[in-house]
Amino acid sequence: MAFGVLGSVPAPPRGVPSRLGRVLEPSEWAAAEIPLLNSPREVVTGLHSLHRPSLATAVVGVLGPDERVTASASFQHTARPDGWELRNLLLSSLRRIIPHDLRRRRPVRTAVLLYYREGEGTWTEEDGAWMWGLRDACLLHGLRCGAYVTLTGEGWRILGEGRRGRRPSFVAEPTSAARKTA
Repeated sequence: MAFGVLGSVPAPPRGVPSRLGRVLEPSEWAAAEIPLLNSPREVVTGLHSLHRPSLATAVVGVLGPDERVTASASFQHTARPDGWELRNLLLSSLRRIIPHDLRRRRPVRTAVLLYYREGEGTWTEEDGAWMWGLRDACLLHGLRCGAYVTLTGEGWRILGEGRRGRRPSFVAEPTSAARKTA
């Protein structure tokens, strides 16, 4: 009996991590039917005021059924984005702040992610890696996957929904040369 190899994908060379499947495109994110936040401005400003993040900081927040923040954590990530690594960072943060909900028939809590970065608020491959990581970490921790929010100099934007606001926004710290002349 022969087992077919039709449709098989060759493995990547050793030492080269496969990035296939570790990035979600905006259409894939939209197709996942991520639940909308009832009051996104409250969630974004609440997490921002709790953590006062800086550039390249991710804030993961866990919302209860009433959409109030019940737990949150922040961390920085500056390496090349890889959904696998980001998922592991998110999962370890979630494990530190709340017990898993894997025994529940349906998730009752929702995880949201705010990522503070430079550039425009439009989708990037890095955002796709964060989205993949958030979706997978939620699945492994028994949570419902919630919104992915970028915070840039333009303000905040929920990717996949189009909702946005001007405040809070990320304002880069002035360089030491700029401070001396001011």
